[in-house]
Amino acid sequence: MSIEVRVPTLGESVTEATIATWFKKPGDRVEVDEMLCELETDKVTVEVPSPVAGVLAELVAAEGDTVGVDALLATIAEEGNAGPEDVKPKAEPKSEPATKPAEAAQMIDIMVPTLGESVTEATVSTWFKKPGDAVQADEMLCELETDKVSVEVPAPAAGILGEILAKEGETVQANGKLATMTAGGDAGAQPAQQTVPDTAATSGGQAPADTSDVEDAPSAKKLMAEKGVSRDAVAGSGRDGRIMKEDVLKSLTAPAPSATVAPAAAPRAPVAASDEAREERVKMTRLRQTIARRLKDSQNTAAMLTTYNEVDMTAVMDLRNEYKDLFAKKHGVKLGFMSFFTKACVHALREVPEVNAEIDGTDVVYKKFVHMGIAAGTPSGLVVPVIRDADAMSFSGIEKAIAEMGAKARDGKLSMAEMQGGTFTISNGGVYGSLMSSPILNPPQSGILGMHKIQDRPMAINGQVVIRPMMYLALSYDHRIVDGKGAVTFLVRVKEALEDPRRLLMDL
Repeated sequence: MSIEVRVPTLGESVTEATIATWFKKPGDRVEVDEMLCELETDKVTVEVPSPVAGVLAELVAAEGDTVGVDALLATIAEEGNAGPEDVKPKAEPKSEPATKPAEAAQMIDIMVPTLGESVTEATVSTWFKKPGDAVQADEMLCELETDKVSVEVPAPAAGILGEILAKEGETVQANGKLATMTAGGDAGAQPAQQTVPDTAATSGGQAPADTSDVEDAPSAKKLMAEKGVSRDAVAGSGRDGRIMKEDVLKSLTAPAPSATVAPAAAPRAPVAASDEAREERVKMTRLRQTIARRLKDSQNTAAMLTTYNEVDMTAVMDLRNEYKDLFAKKHGVKLGFMSFFTKACVHALREVPEVNAEIDGTDVVYKKFVHMGIAAGTPSGLVVPVIRDADAMSFSGIEKAIAEMGAKARDGKLSMAEMQGGTFTISNGGVYGSLMSSPILNPPQSGILGMHKIQDRPMAINGQVVIRPMMYLALSYDHRIVDGKGAVTFLVRVKEALEDPRRLLMDL
């Protein structure tokens, strides 16, 4: 029995809506009240739940379509009725050959794995195999790239890779289908090889043209009309560049239209043909695009200011040299500088809690814990793994956590959960030789500490000029929530704790 899914009542005087997002695709199993799609009207966003448990059979209205009240959206085959039929078309090719390999062969879908909390899509970065290739169980088939991490997709079984449905450079949804494979068989690759070039040519040629026919969200069109905003001044984040209401709001709150223009929109300087032949054009990775967008958003949103100080590293270096061998022997990890800085920052955050807070609308949210972000450079870009509850950890616990997160960052194994929820960040540009810099906030955080290169400099101490290992410190902070006095106090407390580490033990 097939159950119809229809547009619900949208509200008084609202007669139509636009389909913003489908959370399920045909063939997916759904439960009662599980969200199937999201509709957007001029005023509200409406979620459409599943009326029954079963298998989503057909999508009658696609994303971006405008539908009226009570219009048919999709059909669901109730559990136990048509579910097996959706699977059978894939099983029919296996029954054609009557030989033993056909009996053992099984068609398997290669699906997008779970990408992490709040991550709904990824880009296919690299296919390591091509249709017709033999693969082993758990052998890497392709690599996906999200806003922050790379995800490898292994083969679920040994067999032959069939059709590749998502090519390199394409964006795929969470739990979307990437390819098919035949487990235990050695045929079925030829049809896939024929379809791949066709789809590649089609998708490659039509992508730019489709954007001109995209229907923007009704709420976005209404808001643009009310505010007198040109469509060309808004960058759409929806499917195929569709402009959503949030995109219009973002363009209105930006300081100036030019501030939100992507670098690619700026005209290039004239390039001679001989020079152009020696250029290399490489598409930015999703990670690099996200880094660029978040850093620019941070500058556009926060009232960012930086204050500086310097710290004499003599005491920390002496203490580290004295105990590093014993520390490594007992705890199995090296004693580095980061644990000292983490402890010093935790100490300072207790005295200046606004640096460990964030703004949520018109509220200030004070964190009663410290989830310390430790910025780390990787070949693909900057990532910030988070050491959770750093305020409750020992020196050895902090060093072990930093070592573990650093290894994962270098190997591209960090999960989304391990990079979310930070309340304050430390960035160490000194490892690359930076003498001084102004770090950019990691929103929605209100503070970030920049460490720099330790350099011997002549210092006047007790009327004498002596050479001391000095480091410049920089605290960038959101002036909307942190006053200058608080920022300076924070940096002074960090300096005091590092120049006399005994203060950490005495909580002074």
